[in-house]
Amino acid sequence: MARQRRESIRKARELRARQTKAERLLWNVLRNRRLCGLRFRRQHPIGPFIVDFACIEKRIVVELDGGYHDDVYDSDLRRQKKIERMGWLVLRFRNEDVLRDAEAVAIAIARVSGRNPNWESQ
Repeated sequence: MARQRRESIRKARELRARQTKAERLLWNVLRNRRLCGLRFRRQHPIGPFIVDFACIEKRIVVELDGGYHDDVYDSDLRRQKKIERMGWLVLRFRNEDVLRDAEAVAIAIARVSGRNPNWESQ
């Protein structure tokens, strides 16, 4: 089990080092409790999976899908259902959605978490 944990951490670090433009953009919105005081982690291990972003407090996972995910849709759906069975809510957004309007994606995440973003106070 410790070996699996170490491997997950190694892989998460590798994924952080080569994140996509959309992941970088959304991380700038989510990091340091910038979104309604919610603490998000990026490339976070949950069981055997590494998710793009996770809010532990609210048990929310945010996954970003690029063109590659069109080819692995069924696999992604099975993975999502397993994560949901572990008690997490999985939100999926396309990279294009984040690149086009990161604020709208952030508002959607905040609303699902039960928070109302107040951009003027930030």
